[in-house]
Amino acid sequence: MKKKENKPKIKFRSLYASKSVNYVWIMVITIITFFMAIILGYFSLVLMGMVSFFVAIILLLTIISIGVFFDLLGIAVTAAEETPFHAMASHRLRGAKESILILRNAGPVANFFNDVIGDISGIISGTASAAILIKINEKVNIKSLVLSMLLTGIISAITVGGKAIGKEIALR
Repeated sequence: MKKKENKPKIKFRSLYASKSVNYVWIMVITIITFFMAIILGYFSLVLMGMVSFFVAIILLLTIISIGVFFDLLGIAVTAAEETPFHAMASHRLRGAKESILILRNAGPVANFFNDVIGDISGIISGTASAAILIKINEKVNIKSLVLSMLLTGIISAITVGGKAIGKEIALR
């Protein structure tokens, strides 16, 4: 008969078991997001109505790029380790202490970058695409359903593909 090996049991513990929920942060970020979305949505709609078709496309791509960039930053903050920044701080490199502060607050920082900026830019890109569709329908008589589906697919593909590239970069 074979003897059973006495392997030590691995105990898993939650990293957040000892941390309490920060309800103040949740309320503040919810309110900030609400007002940011209203203000940015208003300006994007007004701006899209005043510019030409090609400028509207460039603005749309800029909005998508902002969302992708901030998603990259949020992932980088959550993936980074604090140890190298302590070494940098000991050599008094500029920005090392601030980096440690950001890493110690990775949850709220990533929430702001990924969820607030990223999601607002996603919503505003949808609004901007609707404004672009209105511009197209004013000039050309094309079936708006097909065009809407096509534009939605293109915007989604650019956004998701860009975020996938950004996550690969951020995790290195």
